[in-house]
Amino acid sequence: MTIARALTVAGSDSGGGAGIQADLKTFQELDVFGMTALTAVTAQNTLGVHGIYPLTVEAVQKQMDAIGEDIGTDAVKTGMLFNSDIIRGVAEKLVQYKWEKVVVDPVMIAKGGSVLLLEEAVRALREVLMPLALVITPNVPEAELIAGRTIRGLDDRKEAARVLADLGAKNVVMKGGHDESNPNEVIDLLYDGRDFYEFSSPRQETRHTHGTGCTFAAAMTAELAKGRTVVQAVEVAKQFIQAAIEDTIQLGQGHGPTNHWAYQRRQAVVRQGAGR
Repeated sequence: MTIARALTVAGSDSGGGAGIQADLKTFQELDVFGMTALTAVTAQNTLGVHGIYPLTVEAVQKQMDAIGEDIGTDAVKTGMLFNSDIIRGVAEKLVQYKWEKVVVDPVMIAKGGSVLLLEEAVRALREVLMPLALVITPNVPEAELIAGRTIRGLDDRKEAARVLADLGAKNVVMKGGHDESNPNEVIDLLYDGRDFYEFSSPRQETRHTHGTGCTFAAAMTAELAKGRTVVQAVEVAKQFIQAAIEDTIQLGQGHGPTNHWAYQRRQAVVRQGAGR
């Protein structure tokens, strides 16, 4: 029996909606064995981030060594890396272990507005990490910061995707949740360096979207770990996060988490119907 393995290198969310908690839930729901290398501990809930406590570069690298020297991994997701030293340390280990299926989720700002990536780290992200990425998954504000340009609609997102690809990312997934030029639809764009692919879904009016970026990227990582193509991985990730948003669990007083078990429950209903 072959078991797909995925490693997340990211921060901890004590509220359970984002970070390594969201990643591990997603990996498990998609039948992938999940592992972690923790970069920072955050004290946060649905109302915001109340404290950030980064780990040392040595601590992050030792965790990655522990995986690389034993279990190994089929795909890696990076999330909150916080500063340039951690970014460079993570990149060093990605190269050392020849991990090529790397999904970079450039986590920069929390839902409540707290900064999760220092300004000095953006340059390291561009120069050191992006050239190692099989896929990068920015939302509109993140893409604006990395690409250095304003994004107002679909055409702007396409131009920004080209800029990010020129920085070294082999595939760019430009998420559309922050693009309000279309009030009824969310269109995620995939650019593979040559062609664009669009993945659309109905826009949901809800405040319970904490961790959507982490979850989407984790679902992509899980599918890549199982040997899926990038296009196939985006398709599943889109379905996974759409179900997680639509079948809300309504926890907390602020930006609540999504429902990580919604996708599999929907799949189970489909399987039951097919078996009748």
